[in-house]
Amino acid sequence: MIPAVGDIVAERTVHLTRESLVRYAGASGDFNAIHYRDDIARAVGLPGVLAHGMLTMGVAVSTLDAWLGSSGTVTEYGVRFTRPVVVDAESGADVTVVAKAAEVDAEARTARIDLTVTHNGTTVLGKAQVRVRFE
Repeated sequence: MIPAVGDIVAERTVHLTRESLVRYAGASGDFNAIHYRDDIARAVGLPGVLAHGMLTMGVAVSTLDAWLGSSGTVTEYGVRFTRPVVVDAESGADVTVVAKAAEVDAEARTARIDLTVTHNGTTVLGKAQVRVRFE
C-alpha cells in the first residue's frame, strides 16, 4: 500500500454542473451569487459562474478515498487557489485530478501526495499537497 516516489496513486475526472454548485451551497451555507448567477459574476469581472473553491478542494482530496480506504489517514492538506473553475450553464465543467507520491517515509509509514488539479488544461489548485499516514 505504501507507494514509491513517483507512483500515481489515484486519478479521476469529476463533472460539475450548476446543480452541483447549488447542492454545495446548501451544504456549506455559501450562497454568494457568483456561484449561481452569470450576471453577478460578470458584473464583478469574472468570466462566469465559478465553482466554490472549497468544493474544488474537496473534489481534489476525495480522489484519494478509494486508494487510502480504511488503511490510511489524511493528516494534513493544503492548496493555493490559482485559477477559477468556470461552470457553464449547459456544459458544466470537468475537474481532473492526478495524485502522485512525492515523498515517502516507509519507516514512519507516511507520504506526501501531490495533487495536480486542472480544468480545461489549466491548473486550478497550486501547491496541492496531502500528507497521509498508513495504519
